Amino acid sequence: MLEPFRVTLDIRTDDLDVNGHVRGPAYLAYADHARWECVWAAGVDPLALKAGNLGPVNLETTIRFRRELRARARIDVLTRFTWEPGKVSRVVQEFVAPDGAMVAEVESLSGLLDLERRRLVADPGRYWRKYAERPEILGLT
Repeated sequence: MLEPFRVTLDIRTDDLDVNGHVRGPAYLAYADHARWECVWAAGVDPLALKAGNLGPVNLETTIRFRRELRARARIDVLTRFTWEPGKVSRVVQEFVAPDGAMVAEVESLSGLLDLERRRLVADPGRYWRKYAERPEILGLT
């Protein structure tokens, strides 16, 4: 199994809440950023997806907070896609501190939307494989 895709992020002070730790919406923004970096690293051109009348959508997202994260910290976001039968895939992202401790986990249930029919496509991995130069980064072999 391929190692998860890794992105390193610096925590910004404008992502903090009144208690001095990272706000929930900031975790979601970090997760989105890391997912897109993974997709680009796999060689998928988002404009090519759109030209093919396809668009990725998040159907459900869960954040599990494990440890406090404060300003000026540096974390790695590890992204791993898993493919299920049917119309959905899962993306699990672990937020890991330099000492190896998991700070948070973001799990998303995703699909690929047919932009003309406004319906999820069956077997989305088949489409991602078609558009990816390195599908293994997306967990597709």
